[in-house]
Amino acid sequence: MTNATTTPPTTTRPTLFTPAFTALALASLAYFTADGMLIPALARYVEGPLGGGNVAVGVVFGTFSISAVLLRPVAGILGDRRGRRPLMLVGATIFAASVLAYGLAASPAVLAGIRLVTGAGEALFFVGMATAFTDMAPPERRGEAMSLASLALYLGIGIGPLIAELTMARLGFTAVWVMAAAAALLAVTLVGRVAETRPDDIPAADGARSSSRRRLVHPAGLLPGFVLLTSIVGMAGFLAFVPLHVLDIGMGGSGLILGLFAGTVVVIRSAGARLPDVLGPTRAIPAALTLSVVGLATIGTWHTPVGLVLGTIVLGVGVALLTPSVFALAVADVAPGERGQVMGTTSAFIDIAFGAGPVTMGLVAAAMGRPAVFLAGAVAAGAGLALVTSVRLGQPRPVVLPVPVPSTQP
Repeated sequence: MTNATTTPPTTTRPTLFTPAFTALALASLAYFTADGMLIPALARYVEGPLGGGNVAVGVVFGTFSISAVLLRPVAGILGDRRGRRPLMLVGATIFAASVLAYGLAASPAVLAGIRLVTGAGEALFFVGMATAFTDMAPPERRGEAMSLASLALYLGIGIGPLIAELTMARLGFTAVWVMAAAAALLAVTLVGRVAETRPDDIPAADGARSSSRRRLVHPAGLLPGFVLLTSIVGMAGFLAFVPLHVLDIGMGGSGLILGLFAGTVVVIRSAGARLPDVLGPTRAIPAALTLSVVGLATIGTWHTPVGLVLGTIVLGVGVALLTPSVFALAVADVAPGERGQVMGTTSAFIDIAFGAGPVTMGLVAAAMGRPAVFLAGAVAAGAGLALVTSVRLGQPRPVVLPVPVPSTQP
């Protein structure tokens, strides 16, 4: 019998859950809860006190994206030069101030103008937040990090509408605007506790090279951005018109459906947080788009609460898989000093989708009825699926886990 002991080899994954990561996730939860409060409140405010119709609902939802899409690329450059933290602090503050002004709007046109200011705040906060999360994440856990970080977004979309529905029923629209602004200011407080994440150790040559290539449109963000666009057009139509569609099919409110959508995303991204890294974009992105097509088509053709529930779940699974995979793909092979620009380019397509999507879907609803909104979203996601199947998607390059192999390369 031998007394010798052997230590089994262990594979240690780099740390992801740092105090800074957690603090930023909480700040994001506060911000997107504020964002979520606006989803049911805006649609009903436009149709109710402001007397607007389907097209007005789409315009009010979409106009904030005009300023956002113009500012996101600029925000990316500023984030690479000045840091991610200032973007989040200024963005959430602008968001809060603009939402407080919603109660001053006397018409859908005035509210749409105020939403332009909201879009500016959204652009700054989102680019700063997304880039900070990619800074914090080890490269081989970046998809997992984006999955977990984005839980804050979808928890906010789930919690916010429920809070708004209860608040509207008891206290009215003004209370919703005040509570949303307060949540955004809480995000400002939490971001103030997070240190700057912009790398200070970028090699001089890389820094000089990055400085000479400040681009409003970064090539690495274009394909991922187009993929996001095709998917989010349908999701934007879903978020804008499901508060009204539920009433058409005899349901009392949209809080439970929006909560189900957000809850599905939360469950998939928490229980399957590593799926984007395990599957890689070649498999994860086409699967996600296929699920989006099926979910939206189900809602558009099965006009009952059961059809809406089932379609919402399938759509939620698709959305849960898509976004982390797309963002991980976008920053996989870019220098740290260009991450902000790539995130600015990629995320600008979100604003294009949320801007053009609700307006286009409003026209579709006016011409063909609200169920056609969901079918049009399915067609858009199908176009994205056709795009990714015709283009070979790159795999994010593994950085830490490979076994060293002797090489004759210099």
